[in-house]
This record gives sequence, structure tokens and C-alpha cells, in this order.
Amino acid sequence: MNSVTVSNEATLLRTHIGSTLRQARISQGRTLRDVAKSARVSLGYLSEVERGQKEASSELLNSICQALNLTLLTVISEVSIALHTTNSNISSKAPSLTVVEAAA
Repeated sequence: MNSVTVSNEATLLRTHIGSTLRQARISQGRTLRDVAKSARVSLGYLSEVERGQKEASSELLNSICQALNLTLLTVISEVSIALHTTNSNISSKAPSLTVVEAAA
């Protein structure tokens, strides 16, 4: 899997997870319906998870990963890479702080 880049600088964890799951599903050429059926979740719920609108419980996330023939570790690793990339971009744009000692 390739790392996922999400454009919004203040992106939530669930958005990165959803993007990673969607990328995996699309790269496998599978439909939402197929994966939802395999994971035993509703199509609407899976769609909301992929779009970062719902935060899946660890049990449901594991079920979705299994339906995609992925380990939870693989997904979390990809999300970690995406978060690191996003945070690096934010850090390079953030103003730096300078500590100035008070005059005695």
C-alpha cells in the first residue's frame, strides 16, 4: 500500500483511517457493497467511515480490515505515515517561538 495524503492540515484521525481504507478497497477493485457485506457492516456506515464522518470502533475497524485482507497493523502503519507527513508540513509552516529573558 502507498501512503495516504489528506489535504486538510487539521485532519482528524478518522479521516486518515477512512482514506487508507478507501485506497485499499479501490486498489483491490472492490465495491463498497462487497466490502460492507464481507465486514458485516451497512454500506452507508462503511461509506461514512471511508469519508471520515464516522469513527469506527476497534471491533468494526478490525472487521473492515479483515474484509479487505489487511491487518489492523498495516492500516495503522499507513495512517501513522500519513499523520507524520501532515504534521511535518504543518511544522514547517508554523511560526517559531523565541524565548527572551526579562531585563533585571
